[in-house]
Amino acid sequence: MAVSVIDRVREKRPLIHHITNSVVMNFTANGLLAFGGSPIMATAKQEVEDVTRLSQGLLLNIGTLHENKVEAMILAGKAANEIGIPIVLDPVGAPATRYRSEACQRILQEVKPTVIKGNAGELAHLVGQDVETKGVDSTGKADLESIVRLVAEKYQTGAVCTGERDLGCMRGEVFVNETGHPLLAQITGSGCLLGSLLAAGLSVKGEPKVKVLGTLSHYGRAAEHAAAHPDVKGPGTFIPRFVDALSMGDKT
Repeated sequence: MAVSVIDRVREKRPLIHHITNSVVMNFTANGLLAFGGSPIMATAKQEVEDVTRLSQGLLLNIGTLHENKVEAMILAGKAANEIGIPIVLDPVGAPATRYRSEACQRILQEVKPTVIKGNAGELAHLVGQDVETKGVDSTGKADLESIVRLVAEKYQTGAVCTGERDLGCMRGEVFVNETGHPLLAQITGSGCLLGSLLAAGLSVKGEPKVKVLGTLSHYGRAAEHAAAHPDVKGPGTFIPRFVDALSMGDKT
């Protein structure tokens, strides 16, 4: 029987360094633990390089951004590139302000991510296109396949665009994940947590597309499983069932 990316993550229990959105740190840590990884969250410039060198993956999420955090992300990202561990960059709300947009470009000039993960508005902004957004959410229509290809080509990396369907592009090949549930859009940090899980999935052995698609599929099916539970009445009751479902067997 083939060994799935989920099995490999649970065998390895990779340590994932997060420099992430402070709104969702607790949810992200618990979600990654349920998935099979191990979280560490350090943002001081004095230690981010050392913490990254201890880790098997790195998540850079610009959700709650300030100057020290940008500098910490660049230091950690460079260290990750030097030791060859995967980096997931989540450009949360990149189109919302000039500061966020410029911070993303600074990071991308210094650091080479393995995957850039965002919604259509965020990814489109990185390649100079406009897709309507509201705060950190994408609300307009877009040619998602074109966007993930453009991001992958411009930054020579993988790209994942999340939404009702997730589209990914790894090494020039576009793929689709159809799993998921609308309740994911009604809880804070569902996209942030997915970035963490992708970093864990990418840290194990295997073909990059298989690892990304396997992680996306497991995440979506866990949401579907949780939403179907008879105790789930809405977003509040969905969250604990979703974390439980992430810890269950491979759902791919």
